[in-house]
Amino acid sequence: MNRRDAADLAGTVGLGAWVAFGVLTIVVLGHDGAPLWTDDGFLGWSLGHRPDVARALARGVTVTGSGVVPYALTVLAGMVAGRTVRRRMGAAALGLACLVMGQALRYGVMEAVRRPRPTHADWAASAGGWAFPSGHSTTAALTAGLLIVAVSLRAPSGATPLRIVIGGWGVLVGLSRVYLGVHWFTDVIGGWLFATGWLGVCLYAMTRWLPTSFVSGTPRAPHSPTEGHAPEDPGRRGSPSA
Repeated sequence: MNRRDAADLAGTVGLGAWVAFGVLTIVVLGHDGAPLWTDDGFLGWSLGHRPDVARALARGVTVTGSGVVPYALTVLAGMVAGRTVRRRMGAAALGLACLVMGQALRYGVMEAVRRPRPTHADWAASAGGWAFPSGHSTTAALTAGLLIVAVSLRAPSGATPLRIVIGGWGVLVGLSRVYLGVHWFTDVIGGWLFATGWLGVCLYAMTRWLPTSFVSGTPRAPHSPTEGHAPEDPGRRGSPSA
């Protein structure tokens, strides 16, 4: 896939995710933040299926979706994507910028929507702030997306199992928020859509405007001293002047 096709794909997927996120946000606002569709059903199932071991595992998964872990994994994605020290540092900085700016934008949406979380009595983990879109779900999905892109750049056809593991982690972090009772399921869907839309914007910009060699590290072809001139005729070398 060439750069233009990759940029178009990122832009198309991102635009579709933004449209879906916008529709979901309008629906949430239209219901004044009340549970939607299967929200009550997912929460009710979680409340009835919380053995100690499963709850501990869910807490262990959910903590990886915030704090230092996503940022460390984003730096790792940059280290994987680049082929030289300079390009690795640059890719890590771009990934961190994508993550930090996405977080800032998400906070703005949360403050605008101001959706309440489920009842505090149903919580099995700590949480703060408004509910929509889910912060852990957004952060983990963005981080997973950056890691998958980095792995795909270095191993386009040989890392499918690793990509599945990374994507599965991003999904599990979101589901753990519902399982622990601190988010509605539609909060998590909103986080996934938001992350996909923002990642699409970031990848579109990077693909369109970064130099081709930034990630590939392909050196420029050396300049030939005879470039643009007719090849020298060996038979004329050393021949006497007419």
